[in-house]
Amino acid sequence: MAVKKGAEIELDIDSAAYEGKGIGKLDGQVVFVPNTAPGDKVKTRIIKKKKSYLEGKLLEVIEEGPERIEPKCQHAQHCGGCNWQHVSYKHQLEFKQEQVQDHMHRIGDLTHLEVNETLGCEDTFYYRNKMEYSMGHKRWLSREEIERDEFVSDRCFAAGLHAPGRFDKILNISECHLQDPVSYQILDFVRSWCKERDIPPFNRIDHEGFMRNLVIRKAYHTDDLMVNIVTYQDDQEIIKNMADALLDEFPQITTIINNVNDTRRPTAEGRYKKIIYGPGYITDKIGPYHFNIDANAFFQTNTRQAERLYEVAKEYAGIQQDDVVYDLYCGVGTLSLFLSNEAKRVVGIELEDVSIKNARKNAEENEVGNVAFVEGDMKDVFTEEITDDHGFPDCLITDPPRSGMHPEVVERLKELKVPKLVYISCNSSTMARDLKELNEVYDILEIQPVDMFPQTYHIETVAKLRLRK
Repeated sequence: MAVKKGAEIELDIDSAAYEGKGIGKLDGQVVFVPNTAPGDKVKTRIIKKKKSYLEGKLLEVIEEGPERIEPKCQHAQHCGGCNWQHVSYKHQLEFKQEQVQDHMHRIGDLTHLEVNETLGCEDTFYYRNKMEYSMGHKRWLSREEIERDEFVSDRCFAAGLHAPGRFDKILNISECHLQDPVSYQILDFVRSWCKERDIPPFNRIDHEGFMRNLVIRKAYHTDDLMVNIVTYQDDQEIIKNMADALLDEFPQITTIINNVNDTRRPTAEGRYKKIIYGPGYITDKIGPYHFNIDANAFFQTNTRQAERLYEVAKEYAGIQQDDVVYDLYCGVGTLSLFLSNEAKRVVGIELEDVSIKNARKNAEENEVGNVAFVEGDMKDVFTEEITDDHGFPDCLITDPPRSGMHPEVVERLKELKVPKLVYISCNSSTMARDLKELNEVYDILEIQPVDMFPQTYHIETVAKLRLRK
């Protein structure tokens, strides 16, 4: 008999799926249950029914599996920041290797490839150099609060991270172990400061209010500390008073920014920004190079592990002193500069103008003269004209966003037939899709997962390609 929505069942969790959900089977049908680990026996309520699968909500762990551990954070089960704290780190690494291999075999049709073991991270907590907190008018309520017959007085101001899958509900966190503890201490201070002064959070439904986000950047090597206050309105009196209070409480802050996002776009990047205190950027290092990082510029979130990722990319690139190297989706030029002393010339291409400005400034300040940066959409600027201007690439490195490369860029790579190609990805499923196309002209020789985000299902992956002879 088919199970009904709302039914409560006991289930053995056998394995894990992409996004970290545990997998069990009920009469041969797959059931996904978040917050479970392989080997668990659980009680779950069916909350979603689809033709090919069911989804359950964890009610109780009846028997713990061998990989289950006690989470470090009290919010672990409810927070969207890290959803695998309850699983041993050894198994997290194994799971990530399995997920990459599944994508390469199932999506990429690269069934001959055996993916390397995941390169783990020495710092499994406090590894992030950036945290983006949200503020809103709807605090996520626990099951106990909902079932309790009492009015919850602080339900209308939340500052923290989104509950999984809920853009409208924010978990009001009182601790977080992903970034230096000063991060959530600043968050807690700003939340209290705003509540005491009746400064309202942004209402994502009615599009009114003031506080939208708080973004904290802390440099790994220099201890520079940025507080980026993202607001819906431009009220410099409030911002100045808040900045003064922050500096009194946290004198280690080196810069404060106000991004004003007065649009409906759900982003922490404002339509414009103002520097309230300090230089407006922080400085960090990767390898021997230092980088100025703007409030809205991309920079690898795990600085220490980024160095390991770039070492893998350098090894896979096999760059010779006379090589011209192209770095697609180059961001603020971190990898371009990291590789510059290996090559004759490095050309970075990036869409975001603020990143290109940072990249050029970083090259200038590091006194690197053999790099050039080109601004534009990859599918529009990565043409014959750019190779005519800067030379034909001997090696090409691509590090696209989660959506992967645009089909036109993939076709361009197939036409160019660059001898050496390295593909870096934060989404192994779209990477596998692109590699399937590139496999028509390239041999895919090696796949290396690198764990940049312990306690989460996210994984960076590097692929080594060589033009087929």
